[in-house]
Amino acid sequence: MASDRGTPRPWAELPALAARLRGRIIRMTTRAGSGHPSSSMSAIDVMCVLYFGGFLRYDPSFPEWPDRDRFLLSKGHACPALYACLSEAGFFPEEKLLTLRELGSPLEGHPNMRRLAGVEASTGSLGQGLSLGIGHALAARLDKRGYRTFVVVGDGECQEGQVWEAAMTAGKYGLANLCAIVDYNKFQQSGSVKETNDLEPLAEKWRAFGWHALELDGHDMNAIREALAGAAAESKRPTVLLAHTVKGKGVSFMEADWTYHGRAVKPADEARALEELGCR
Repeated sequence: MASDRGTPRPWAELPALAARLRGRIIRMTTRAGSGHPSSSMSAIDVMCVLYFGGFLRYDPSFPEWPDRDRFLLSKGHACPALYACLSEAGFFPEEKLLTLRELGSPLEGHPNMRRLAGVEASTGSLGQGLSLGIGHALAARLDKRGYRTFVVVGDGECQEGQVWEAAMTAGKYGLANLCAIVDYNKFQQSGSVKETNDLEPLAEKWRAFGWHALELDGHDMNAIREALAGAAAESKRPTVLLAHTVKGKGVSFMEADWTYHGRAVKPADEARALEELGCR
């Protein structure tokens, strides 16, 4: 029997849970010697509230439950965050996290929906995830089902033209069952977003395409909860949450160095990172 939604955790426990999930991101990427830890850590608070704050309906015992909500990680390089959440939610044992990027492991360097339960889309070719989310949202409408679709998009990814084609399309169809979340951590693989191709004024751009746009502190769980509730209450337009975040949030030397976007913490620095997160 499918649950009405993923069992919500007590609200007061979510900050500590987010810290533990960050610790798992550090452990799995350091063990692998590769990955995108800081890009995963910036998004984990939003994902923690989605999965464990009562906003995302899912059933690990029935991953294909037709009425489940859909979560798509368009910035697929941040899959350590997704894997940490799926493991915590009960889709697979925690110890499997340490097989990240190993040959034969279903925890690939980008999420593969054909190999791991709970992954709704194989992503990582940037710019495509929002279009996939539109497909899910339109399918819900056609099938007369009440599920919602959430898509996490990177800020550097928003420089892709397909993102804006998708934004225009979702606005045209008034997909109120679709919520995009921009992990606005201000840095991409090659440097700052502003210097690479400035997105501002970002909220106004989304609004021009017919979206309900909300800006928030992406590490303030109360703000995240309020914004997700606002998205659920919207009945005529898709919603985008512009979550202002910090790359490597929770670990001082990662916050200060954007190049952890695409490189793992060295084994010699792992203990320090975990200590700062309170995960030792």
